[in-house]
Amino acid sequence: MHAFHSSIPARAEGCAQCAPLDDFLVFAASGADALTFLHGQLTQDVTGLPSHSARLAGYCTAKGRLLATLVMWRAAPADADDAPRLYGLVRQDLAQALIKRLSMFVLRAKAKLAATPLHVAGVLATAEQAAALEAAAGPLPRTPWQRADLPSGTWIAAPSADARLRWWWIASDAQLENAAPLAGALGLASAAQWHAADLAAGIPWITTATQDTFIPQTVNLDLIEGVSFTKGCYPGQEVVARSHYRGTVKRRMAYGTIADAATPGAALAGVDVYDATQPGEPTGRIVDAASEQGVVSVLFETALAALPEGDLRLGAADGPRISAAPLPYSITP
Repeated sequence: MHAFHSSIPARAEGCAQCAPLDDFLVFAASGADALTFLHGQLTQDVTGLPSHSARLAGYCTAKGRLLATLVMWRAAPADADDAPRLYGLVRQDLAQALIKRLSMFVLRAKAKLAATPLHVAGVLATAEQAAALEAAAGPLPRTPWQRADLPSGTWIAAPSADARLRWWWIASDAQLENAAPLAGALGLASAAQWHAADLAAGIPWITTATQDTFIPQTVNLDLIEGVSFTKGCYPGQEVVARSHYRGTVKRRMAYGTIADAATPGAALAGVDVYDATQPGEPTGRIVDAASEQGVVSVLFETALAALPEGDLRLGAADGPRISAAPLPYSITP
């Protein structure tokens, strides 16, 4: 944790909450061909990305299975060929392997991928709290996926399942060292609080436990602007496009909670989900999970048919019950 984050008092009321996200990493793609190279690797329209926006994207195997999901945004224009052209926010546990794998395909392109020392935090605020935050930070983006580059760092508006405003805040050492006025408008929150809000918003983060498991549609990436069906080819594009144009997707990612404080949320990614009414085979698998205040939030991939009538259980047909709840976007046709 950076010293700035350590300086934020742990107060839960009256101010925006800031959660240091040490389990995320930001990588940079630099070089004259960086954008076109990643355009040919990711599910997102990289070269068409608006300059003041961010987007979700996926990186797939040739069989269309996700090796990573990321939030990506374009860097400020620069004259030097070796300057960053694009940044990507990914889970820390798979970041180095992802950078290594992508770098293997650079070949003669003028592109280089490398981890950055940037710090990542998640900030949550009510509208009233956001006003005090903006007095110290400057105007913040309010529409999901909009981005602002401010003296304190890059702020990306994240989707939210409720009325709260959320931002990914990415900052360098120098920016955090000059951000002391912000500390007075913030309270220190746990990473679990931020992760639980990500899950409720239906944002699918792939980790090492779930690599090579899901295609983009079964974690709803196509429903939240994480897949472009009009761009050119990328690894797995034929599989992803075939699933899209054939019609209805029968498996989707749903959201639920488990009222069991003994269930370790952080270790649940990849665990099977069962329907107790049809206990023979798993009906799905956990995509991601987080524990906060005695409740485990989960995103799980499942057959849509199991959602209305099923008795969903974690790990076994008689395991802890998963109470399904709506996502802020529709997963049914």
